[in-house]
Amino acid sequence: MAARIQFVEKRIVKLSHGQAAVCVGLMLLSGFQPGMAQQAQQPAAPAQAQTTQVSPAPSSQQQPINNNTKWNSALPLAPEPTLTQPLYLRPTNMDFSDAHRFWPNPLQVFKPTPYPAPRLSNTPRLSELLSGGKIYLSLTDAVTLALENNYDIEIARINLDIADTDILRAKAGSPLRGVSTGLVTNTLGGQTSTITGGGGPGGTTSGTGGSGAGASGLVLSTSGGGPVPETMEPVISGTLQLEKVTSESSSVIAPSATTNTLTGNFQYNEGFSTGSQFNVTFNNTRNTTTSSFSSYSPGISTTLTGTFTQHLLQGCCRWVNTRFIIQAKNDRRITDSSFKQQLIYTVGQVESIYWALVSAYEDEQAKERALLQSSQLSSDNRKQLEIGTLAPLDVVNSDSAVATDQQSLIASKSNLEYQQLLMIQAISRNLDDPQLTSAAVIPTDRVGLDRLPEEDQSVDELVKEAYVNNPQVEQAVLTMQNNLLTIRAEKNGLLPTLDAYAFIGSQAIAGTPNPNATNLGAGTTASPTVPGGYGGALQNLFAGDYPNYGVGVNLSVNLRNRTAQADQVRSQMEYQQSQIRLQQIYNTLKMQVINGQLAVTNDRAAVNAAQTARGYAAQALDAEQKKYRLGASTTANVLQMERNLATAEDNLISATAAYARDRVSLEQILAVTLDHYGINIEDAAKDRVMTPPHIPGLTAPKAPEPPKPLTANPPPPPQ
Repeated sequence: MAARIQFVEKRIVKLSHGQAAVCVGLMLLSGFQPGMAQQAQQPAAPAQAQTTQVSPAPSSQQQPINNNTKWNSALPLAPEPTLTQPLYLRPTNMDFSDAHRFWPNPLQVFKPTPYPAPRLSNTPRLSELLSGGKIYLSLTDAVTLALENNYDIEIARINLDIADTDILRAKAGSPLRGVSTGLVTNTLGGQTSTITGGGGPGGTTSGTGGSGAGASGLVLSTSGGGPVPETMEPVISGTLQLEKVTSESSSVIAPSATTNTLTGNFQYNEGFSTGSQFNVTFNNTRNTTTSSFSSYSPGISTTLTGTFTQHLLQGCCRWVNTRFIIQAKNDRRITDSSFKQQLIYTVGQVESIYWALVSAYEDEQAKERALLQSSQLSSDNRKQLEIGTLAPLDVVNSDSAVATDQQSLIASKSNLEYQQLLMIQAISRNLDDPQLTSAAVIPTDRVGLDRLPEEDQSVDELVKEAYVNNPQVEQAVLTMQNNLLTIRAEKNGLLPTLDAYAFIGSQAIAGTPNPNATNLGAGTTASPTVPGGYGGALQNLFAGDYPNYGVGVNLSVNLRNRTAQADQVRSQMEYQQSQIRLQQIYNTLKMQVINGQLAVTNDRAAVNAAQTARGYAAQALDAEQKKYRLGASTTANVLQMERNLATAEDNLISATAAYARDRVSLEQILAVTLDHYGINIEDAAKDRVMTPPHIPGLTAPKAPEPPKPLTANPPPPPQ
């Protein structure tokens, strides 16, 4: 291998020398072009005839390629993702990566470990907000209640403990069972039709998969492949057996006999991370017989043998047998990252539901104002009809507008009731409380239009922030680390099985001379030459007078080895998939960041335009109503202005909700939601909220501004 490296280095040096020579040649050629000799002999042109051509634009310099991959040494490295802290290997309510101790209570290891039953009731915080049949809900309250009660977060919270149990299994040398790391998306209302419009040029859909779950087309079938680790769980086994056998005589020499046999065999097995196995067998037999061919009755036989086996090729070394522990810890890190991603996703989902509720609530208020206006016009028209100053057709038109506004108000109320139920199911666990489900949820926060810090940052800074913070990158990197473990293990699985073993033991017998025994050589009974009891047998056993020891090797060679070859190359293919997936995540995040930043900018412009349009529509309606009272306008014109105002208010409500949604989406892509809101991930993992989050960028609700009076010199349009 060293010689090959030296050969490659020599080739590189030669190549560099050749490149230098080529560069020198090109420099010389650049100073001597065809026709230069002829040009030198020609007289110089007059100075006034010489012109210099200047490019209208400066030549652009080639920008360096900022490739995001970190797995190609020839390209710039992407920033390392921030590992989820401080959850890793910290207990939630209990650390399930550790087991009951054998000492001082050996029976403790056989006791089941209880797991607390899930809480299906709501936290007291929700009932405290209920007053007079209404729930006055701020966005901070909604997020806090979601952290306490949301079922999606609770399911992801249990995954942390499930991942710990895999660490416990890996410590015993057992294969991993795995844990789900995908997002739990069972909360209704995250994608609502109430909020429409907004967004950037490419939409604001964000990735929802967990990279450690084998999603997004990845294949993880070889995960955990390779030689099976040694069982590092010490095991004691034993057999006690009492047997009575009566044998029928088949010859004169061997008459029928009855034999009572008591067997007591014990065994101890334990594997070690070095690829070793230690085995001790302790076998004991006591025979009582009426046969004349047995010298002792009862006869006692005991053996003690210790065997040590070491893998030399396949399954050798510590890393092979402890790789499941490393992989289980990586899986716990992935689960921690997935839990962080679940918190970010669910908090964003609850925010989207909240802004949809705000949109529905303001829409219901706008529909009530529209109905009030049309009803007032209809009432005024009927009074004028009674005194004979208005045609009946105008009354019909105003009554039709009232009917249309009533239908719109009913639809808006229905939507508001459903949005209230969606909000309640997202922040509670028990929907069987009629006081809760029938309560009107009043949102008390509105989104502010202050400029976000992310809007003033460059795209490169935001993209780097997304690479560092987004859990998808962290999960993909950790998954690739597990892929590398599998590749190394599959390479070891290609080797033959070669085990060296050594054993040492001792044996002894004891017993009482059988009075019925016959010495075929002398015709006399046997004389006692061994101890008569079990204690004497043990004494001779440990004295080692009759040892048994040896060494050897076991070799098993698969002559075609097709299964191991397939798994080995398959593991490399899966690793390549993980590499491609990581690069795809980088590209996707970059596009989402750019689109999210544009979406927030576009949405704020849409809100400002909608506010201005709503103000103009209110002014136009006010002016038309004044003209109508003076008899200078018609009912149709007033109704048209009312419809224009209603449309302008709908546009303003939709634009504001879309801005709030896309602002949440941008923070979710950058994965800064928890930091910006002050959410403690460790408290969330323990199902407790010690400090309520603080959500910036909120304002109190404001009533619609009255129309400004028209002036002779209107202000200039907004810039």
